Amino acid sequence: MYSHLSTYRVRYADVDQMGYMYYGNYSRLYEIGRVEALRSLGVSYKEMEENGVWMPVYENHSKYIKPAVYDDLLQIDCRLETLPNTRIIFTSEIKNEAGVLIHVGKTTLVFLNGETKRVMPCPDMILEKLLPYFAC
Repeated sequence: MYSHLSTYRVRYADVDQMGYMYYGNYSRLYEIGRVEALRSLGVSYKEMEENGVWMPVYENHSKYIKPAVYDDLLQIDCRLETLPNTRIIFTSEIKNEAGVLIHVGKTTLVFLNGETKRVMPCPDMILEKLLPYFAC
């Protein structure tokens, strides 16, 4: 399993009239977690796209447990629990600065050949970076 922690401070623009983070913003936090998890492995979304590999979202599941509020410093724990094939599945847990679990989610992306727009296997450059975390 591979896991990476990122942080995000809830801004005024993130909250609704009740002072809670707007529900649609949690998907953005998932993206922050995914991008930073891959970056920590030395994999850049930008470089992958430049090399013709796209990663569109296939599925996204969210469970709201407690609200995030303005100025909370959130911790995004983004995990890869299985090696990717044609799909890569990121599991996320978001905790507030008190360490309370406030949100969980799972996002599945597919690897797409940018030229043919067809599903493709996970690029070797990603698998090579992940294999040490899944070795028995």
